Amino acid sequence: MTDKPIVLITGAAGNLGRSIAAALRDRYTVVGLDTDTPDLGFPIYAIDLTDVQDTADALARVRSDFGDRLACVVHLAAFFDFSGEDKPQYQAVNVDGSRHLLRALRDFEVEQIVYAGTMLVHAPGAPGERIDETTSIDPQWAYPRSKAAAEEVLRAERGDTPLVLLRLAGLYDSDTSVPTFAQQIARIYERDLQSHFYSGDTDAGQAMVHREDLVDAFVRTIDRRQSLPGETAILIGEEEALGYGALQDRLGALIHGEEDWATLRLPASAAAAGAWLQDKAEPLVPDAIDAGERPFIQPFMTRMASDHYALDIRRARQLLGWRPRHRLADELPGIVAKLKADPAAWYAANRITPPPFVEEAGAAGLDPENLRRDYEAARRADHAGTRWMHFANIGLGFWIFTQPFILQVTEPLLLWSELILGAALMLFAAFALSWRMIWARWASAGVGALLMAAPFVFWTGNAAAFLSDTLIGMLVFSFAVGGRPEPGPSMVAATDRSSVPAGWSYNPSAWSQRIPIILLALIGLVIARYLTAYQLGQIDSVWDPFFAGLPEEPAKNGTEAVITSFVSESFPIPDAALGGYTYALEIVTGIVGSRARWRTMPWLVFLFGLMIVPLSIVSISFVIIQPIVIGTWATLTLVAAAAMLLQIPYAVDELVATIQFVRRRAGQGQSWLRVFLFGDADAAGSRDDADEFARRPGAIARDMLGGGVNLPWNLLAAGLIGASLLFTPLTWGAEGSAAHADHALGLVSLTIVALAAAEISRIARFLLIPCGVAVAAAPMLLGASVDHLIANLVAGAAIAVLALRRGPVRERYGFASGAA
Repeated sequence: MTDKPIVLITGAAGNLGRSIAAALRDRYTVVGLDTDTPDLGFPIYAIDLTDVQDTADALARVRSDFGDRLACVVHLAAFFDFSGEDKPQYQAVNVDGSRHLLRALRDFEVEQIVYAGTMLVHAPGAPGERIDETTSIDPQWAYPRSKAAAEEVLRAERGDTPLVLLRLAGLYDSDTSVPTFAQQIARIYERDLQSHFYSGDTDAGQAMVHREDLVDAFVRTIDRRQSLPGETAILIGEEEALGYGALQDRLGALIHGEEDWATLRLPASAAAAGAWLQDKAEPLVPDAIDAGERPFIQPFMTRMASDHYALDIRRARQLLGWRPRHRLADELPGIVAKLKADPAAWYAANRITPPPFVEEAGAAGLDPENLRRDYEAARRADHAGTRWMHFANIGLGFWIFTQPFILQVTEPLLLWSELILGAALMLFAAFALSWRMIWARWASAGVGALLMAAPFVFWTGNAAAFLSDTLIGMLVFSFAVGGRPEPGPSMVAATDRSSVPAGWSYNPSAWSQRIPIILLALIGLVIARYLTAYQLGQIDSVWDPFFAGLPEEPAKNGTEAVITSFVSESFPIPDAALGGYTYALEIVTGIVGSRARWRTMPWLVFLFGLMIVPLSIVSISFVIIQPIVIGTWATLTLVAAAAMLLQIPYAVDELVATIQFVRRRAGQGQSWLRVFLFGDADAAGSRDDADEFARRPGAIARDMLGGGVNLPWNLLAAGLIGASLLFTPLTWGAEGSAAHADHALGLVSLTIVALAAAEISRIARFLLIPCGVAVAAAPMLLGASVDHLIANLVAGAAIAVLALRRGPVRERYGFASGAA
């Protein structure tokens, strides 16, 4: 027993319950009820309000330990969530739980019951209006409806016990805020796109109340229990309700120094549809990217975005002598200061998943706020220097929009595609003028990619339109995402200065590594464009100095026969155009990204490598089948295949460096998918800030031709032997299947030599051993002359033996023992 009056608090272990208990303990004996029973310096009894017997048992324990006289019962316990769904817990906890509690209190002598309600039980007003306790009860969604129902239960069950319904505004303090307000702060801090859209009246707002003022209201209510009416409702909150737009501007200014935060009003129906789509799409997002939680903004919120709750608190002043000592407008600087001082702690306190850069900064030992500030300053400066690219894209969009009329495009599908793509490009490029609109840069690049494809997808015979769309599409793509700042890397990835991978002696993403690939792709693009013109009927013939056509089509040369064969025509679009499109994408993706893109844009490097290495093999395969399946060769496709083949050794090192990096970061506890999509820092890497073009031309050329690529004499010899197999019909009189086998194996051996020419993939040379065995065995299995048999035995043995020597490896590649 105790001499102090006893205050029983339900939900005592919660945030608000702890605060009220701390304020009461000097003058009252505080006893708590909760589902959780931590040691808070006052007794807390476990209770399940949804269970009649458990509630009765818990109150019996309180009665046994403290007697049956209670000065006040503060009823805080309630279920709450922001899904908008009418979940069964609302009825079970808030309504039925309140009934169970009051019935179990009938054995007590209770001087007062104080219920923590919400101002949201009232019908909302309009900006400029205030609600008071006489405003009609008209809750707008599940939570306040359950609180209104609970109030009715309390009135019905209280008997003669005085009842005070404190209808509370949104709670906040310097560390935490009601979820709606905390989420608004987080969206602006993260520059989330949603922070610029609102579905309601931006003058509408909701009253707030500081934790200290709210606790003071409860204490005053308990202290004045003898003088209050038998039943009364009292609104507790600040009279001023800052409008959503005003809050946006204040937060934008405090967080980012931007006085006028752009907020566009969306129709409620459009906002609701967007929220619904986002909510349904969220489960499809891998947990590796984020926490997989549902988006905060739910469709029901968009319908109530214009609800205004400004309070008339005259009753609180009259009955309690209470008025708020804090104003949200005055407290905002302190709230933002707490956020900036320790973003991770602020997000944790408000139970919001932090943006990736907060977690990444912590993992890298960096201050998140300094990282954000430096990142934004660098992006602004970089974007200002390359804004001309987006102005250029606006002009290119206008060109494409007017092109159908200038170049007399007659195909309806191509005409409309150019009109639509031109208009879209002008719009997206205009958005991209803002450094924050990264999405608009990628949208512009997407327009460029579609523009490159449109002429051959719609089979245009207009050569000028084809050329214009291809070149302008490449320019648009390059201008959109090829300039600084890089679009997409995370803050940590973008601000890290390392450019040489850990354990590497050079940078595989340097321009000297990429330019040879771009030049070779340009050769392939020109050839593919030339062949496409023939396939589309834009020209009447193509040049082939070496190979004749098929007997059944003597008017065609070898190249013409190949690119009009049943193999080529089995594609729904011109196959040469598809190859040209790939070469064009190689060029533009070779341009995109910084000298550290192996770690800032891993996905792009992987795509770049995917276009080169596997597609080179596809290109070689097409060359292999030409004499076997079609019956002749095409000189220009051989040249294009050679250009593609030569790209392999220059591309494979950057691809390997990217894979190494993603695996290394995943091994260090980072999400591999996030690293793959958004990059990361590399603490083990090193910096190389030297201007690689500030050297003599000869040194630059040596780096372009070398840089991780060299051809040892043994691989060169193996390649020459492989090339000689292509001519065995002339040298050894090979015929039929044996000649076809030599042809195929010769090209396979050349592909292996090209792959092994990269020091990092030198281990691929061992594939020459089974290839050599096949060369030696083919004449025996397929039938051949003695001369052919002997020649292949020697050639096959030589290829296999030559594969054994590794040759010089001048660079380091992050492996334990250098290159493979």
